[in-house]
Amino acid sequence: MKLISWNVNGLRACEGKGFSESFKALDADFFCLQETKMQAGQLDLAFEGYQSYWNYAEKKGYSGTAIFTRHEPLSVSYGMGIDEHDHEGRVITLEMDDFYLVTVYTPNSQDGLRRLDYRMRWEDDFRAFLGQLDKQKPVIVCGDMNVAHKEIDLKNPKTNRRNAGFTDEEREKFTTLLDSGFTDTFRFFYPDLTDAYSWWSYRFRAREKNAGWRIDYFVVSDRLQQRLADAKIHNEIFGSDHCPVELLLK
Repeated sequence: MKLISWNVNGLRACEGKGFSESFKALDADFFCLQETKMQAGQLDLAFEGYQSYWNYAEKKGYSGTAIFTRHEPLSVSYGMGIDEHDHEGRVITLEMDDFYLVTVYTPNSQDGLRRLDYRMRWEDDFRAFLGQLDKQKPVIVCGDMNVAHKEIDLKNPKTNRRNAGFTDEEREKFTTLLDSGFTDTFRFFYPDLTDAYSWWSYRFRAREKNAGWRIDYFVVSDRLQQRLADAKIHNEIFGSDHCPVELLLK
């Protein structure tokens, strides 16, 4: 079974840069999107054999998530059930027979870390949300989690030390999530692989130089480790400042 996650940085713009072709070529069972930047009815995008579920931000042209699936879910929920967090379209959860699939677009701490305090509350609440799901059945969570966990996960760790996405606080929250019973699937297979990134700034020809960050993840309940087959980063696919990431399950 193949799962794909991609921050498309505006689905309408990405569709104009070959999204549908990439979608079909990747041929996934589940295809999760973040930062769709859409409202209902703005883009008629459907693929044969897939159902789709959308969580739109109340603010137009901002945030938003979606999941395309070939498999009928038992149930679908939107958000975490916490009002502070549930107006920006950041979370969709599909309940399947033997796992939960959660796609997430984690809030960015922003320039000057002006949203870092909010981000810390989000991290604690989201971890608790995943923990409650995990008590019922294993969890697969994917998306733009807006943190490069270790120095190996970005090109220039020293100069980015206090920048959003690489603060000690954000990195510690990701460690806490993993320590609570979850696995970073890419590092499960490739613990020491360098220069493996999923996001590049549009400035300074960063993608051309591969001066990137790995901030897009598939994280799974530890007890799913025996089902992990591979994890990939599709840096050959363009259309966004992020590229798709993949998880293969047995």
